[in-house]
Amino acid sequence: MHPLQDRRKRMAWAAAIAILLLEYYRSSYRRIPRMTSSFIGDKWVGEMLAGHPIRFSNIFRMTAPIFIDLLHELSRNHHLQGSSRTTTREVLAITLYMLSQNESVRGAMERFQHSSETISRYFSKGLQALVSLATQIIKPTDTSFANIPEQIANDSRYMPYFKNCIGAIDGTHVDARLPSHEKIAYIGRSGTTTQNVMAVCDFNMCFTFVMAGWEGSAHDSRLFSYATRNRTQCFPHPPPGKYYLVDAGYPMLRGYLKPYPDTRYHIPDFERASGNIRGKKEMFNKRHSALRGVIERTFGVWKKKWVILRDMPSYSFPKQVYIVLATMALHNFIRRHPSHSDTDFNISDDDEIIDTLEPSGSLADNEMDSIEYETQDGEGAVEMAALRESIADAIYDS
Repeated sequence: MHPLQDRRKRMAWAAAIAILLLEYYRSSYRRIPRMTSSFIGDKWVGEMLAGHPIRFSNIFRMTAPIFIDLLHELSRNHHLQGSSRTTTREVLAITLYMLSQNESVRGAMERFQHSSETISRYFSKGLQALVSLATQIIKPTDTSFANIPEQIANDSRYMPYFKNCIGAIDGTHVDARLPSHEKIAYIGRSGTTTQNVMAVCDFNMCFTFVMAGWEGSAHDSRLFSYATRNRTQCFPHPPPGKYYLVDAGYPMLRGYLKPYPDTRYHIPDFERASGNIRGKKEMFNKRHSALRGVIERTFGVWKKKWVILRDMPSYSFPKQVYIVLATMALHNFIRRHPSHSDTDFNISDDDEIIDTLEPSGSLADNEMDSIEYETQDGEGAVEMAALRESIADAIYDS
């Protein structure tokens, strides 16, 4: 036989054998489709929007009208987009579902009937759009702070004594997941790995500044110094004559009013003493603590609504920081929505001293930390001490 014919024959045999092996593989290892539910993601979202409002709020942590307005805002101004197979509405629903329910990628795969790659990709896109929103919504509504906050103006406990107060500052810890070789710096007083988040809020329980991603072991006053001195942080400094409330863990500076040291401060301390107040310093501290409690309630509503903050999945650390910023943006969007129809905020409005999800000793921990990390008062400390004294005298005399 001619060598060329022999070669062709061998090639034909090889092709035949390959076809037989392929058919055998297909018959023996036939793939069974996984995503077979007829109730696909966007169809489910549509049913939720058309269904009972409480059911929708329980899943997405906002009302349907707020969801629709948020969808329009993100798609028009923050580049939130779907694809030929996934609507923009479903992308937002996937993001909110994972943030509010702390659902795993696998759980979201089953709920929305998409692959893990698709779920991960759209969750990241949703976060990016919300972080973009955060740059526009996490800031004061009135940068001049010209008006007295109505929560002060309409409350005789605080008016006129704190009429020039514009907000409160504090830090909080958010659960964090890090590689073992990076964990030590992020272990805080609780003994777990956390990121330390510094925030400023107004008296409407909206965040007006946030700096996230710091080590859990970092002291609050260290974050405060960096935020207020570094221009790139765009910190909303108080104008002349205005000030923020801070606790004993922060330095006394012009524009930052802290309580009297070595004097009862926390509301539970006064409750245990049957409400008895001794002298003007304790009277001032009780009013200061009650008014500054707005930031504890703000943290409480934020963490209650977005469950992922209490048990962070093992995403990259930059993504964990994005989750903090994204959920704070959602917090502000819901609070500032014209409908004013959020259950969590309404509960907090009805009771100023709620049992928040903040650790019960969070304020005391700051004060204990200040013993180990001594805070140094700075420029304007004497001026703020005089202001504190004048407010205390006015409260005591009244």
